[in-house]
Amino acid sequence: MRETTVGGVLVLGAALGFGTLAIFGKLAEAADLTRPTLLFFRFLVGAGIVWGVLLARGEANRLRGKPLRATLLLGVIYAGLTLAYFWGLSFLTASLTGIVFYTYPIYVFALSAAFLDERLTLPVVGALGLALAGVVLVIGVESATVDFRGVALVTTAAVGYAAYNVAGRVLTADTNPSVLTAHVLLAAVAALAVRWIAAGASLPRTPTHWWIVLGIGLVGTGIPLVFLYEGLGRLEATRVSVISTTEPVATVALGVTILNETLAPSTVVGGVLVLAGVTLVQVSREQRAWLLSKIGLH
Repeated sequence: MRETTVGGVLVLGAALGFGTLAIFGKLAEAADLTRPTLLFFRFLVGAGIVWGVLLARGEANRLRGKPLRATLLLGVIYAGLTLAYFWGLSFLTASLTGIVFYTYPIYVFALSAAFLDERLTLPVVGALGLALAGVVLVIGVESATVDFRGVALVTTAAVGYAAYNVAGRVLTADTNPSVLTAHVLLAAVAALAVRWIAAGASLPRTPTHWWIVLGIGLVGTGIPLVFLYEGLGRLEATRVSVISTTEPVATVALGVTILNETLAPSTVVGGVLVLAGVTLVQVSREQRAWLLSKIGLH
């Protein structure tokens, strides 16, 4: 099998895995599994997977100095963004959460234009407008049932994730991406442990709870991260960007089939506009590798 084909399958697997995060979050709510417990074990399991792969390959190098300090900061920030995302999820459907959050590439490019001299061309501006119009359409159609606290929290997580990506590019430009992510995961585990302990340090109480935390740790975090970095080594960044748009599609599809969520036709149209705009933004210029190559967390 060709390397590009393998890379495409791996990136697709990563996108589908990341697309399950909101689903596991909703399943945790239904099972009365607390958010601090869910997220602490999510990152604990995910970090174990990533570090296990690095150790098996002899690539588990420890960072020192500036890269280590940067990853500690990024890990704490990422823990906060994750809390905001899952808090917002408690007010919204999984489908709407997936669509709103996937606008983060828009904010990546906006921040890059403001702070990193990323040039905004007319096609890029048009693509950004297309994606934002999609979000406005989705929220406007469902405004009677949408809790805007959820929209605000998920949007905050998306904007924060964009800032996190840009900061990661600046602070860790010469760091191996997989080693960087492994250290960020450990820092996030430590930060979320503080929140978990403050909430009572409750363990998963039932077999369902354990299946959920293992599922989100394995299927939604650790395995997708490994797949993503394996795919990045085999595939052009443009193709990675296009394939990654299946992530919110997976969330919506799973939300409809597993959680019995319903979608208005206009919501579907808005979601398509978001995907179209984000795809155009990411493939409209040649050098887009940095968007996924340094951090890769969801």
